[in-house]
Amino acid sequence: MTLAHRQRWALERLDGFVRADEPLAPYTTYRVGGAAAVFATPRTVEDLSLVADVAADTLLEVLVVGRGSNMLVADEGFGGIAISLAEMSDRVEFIDSDVDASASVALPVLARRTAAAGLTGFEWAVGVPGSVGGAVRMNAGGHGSDMAASLRGIHMFDLRSGHHGWVEAAALGLRFRGSDIANHQVVLDARLALAYGDVERAEATIAEIVRWRREHQPGGQNAGSVFVNPIPGELAAAELIDRLGLRGYRIGTAHVSDKHANFIQADDGGSADDVRAVMDHVRQRVTSETGFQLRSEVRLVGFADVLDDDQPGVAL
Repeated sequence: MTLAHRQRWALERLDGFVRADEPLAPYTTYRVGGAAAVFATPRTVEDLSLVADVAADTLLEVLVVGRGSNMLVADEGFGGIAISLAEMSDRVEFIDSDVDASASVALPVLARRTAAAGLTGFEWAVGVPGSVGGAVRMNAGGHGSDMAASLRGIHMFDLRSGHHGWVEAAALGLRFRGSDIANHQVVLDARLALAYGDVERAEATIAEIVRWRREHQPGGQNAGSVFVNPIPGELAAAELIDRLGLRGYRIGTAHVSDKHANFIQADDGGSADDVRAVMDHVRQRVTSETGFQLRSEVRLVGFADVLDDDQPGVAL
């Protein structure tokens, strides 16, 4: 069966919650890149089970799309099934000092809602423009904390087996900007253990984080920090890039930010391949001139020369 036949079969079997050749750029903070051959928006676990069956039968690659804040889609697009959980649920439920949140809930929204409810420990997330599911997958963090600090566990769906159930946080292999969650494992919900605290103090912390980010980090089309800090807490990737004088370095429609050296900006209407080229240049320069090998936080989608197993977590 040719690729075209497999894609057509997938579209027919997922009829009702699927679109063909859906541009992925609007689903990412880079706002560049091509389309997904198949774009599924399941509304229920049963819909997701059908997607799993179709993926197994067609052997099409599957990509779970969150809020796209750590994803770069190649200009040629993605030839498999992209899944958005945005139609499934945006539930946030408070259970004493615990919080249950659906995977598609935006981190800044959850940070503000927990603070308003008098719960502390999640204020840091107001500065991360990703989703709960993606944040779990890559153990997102900032301002001295991360998901691992408060995560009790998740409701996970396995696209290979079709099974789903509760998984304790201790079994997820959470580490600095990573986890053991595989590409075929989908986070549906997460439970956080927070602490009661002062509402005004929590909201003041959120306001300070927002102020700091606006002052120190650029806006526009980017995916936040591109590279993981090589020695967390001691040596930042931005410091190494700065040493080499790479702020402002440009290839085509992409450049290293003048405001923060670990951000790579894309021009409006720009090329994902140009962003990738800047990433590669920066990484090569840092390795050759400092000896440090920078690990990317950005998931590269649809690039033929990238091994999927080497990629960071699901798109935030």
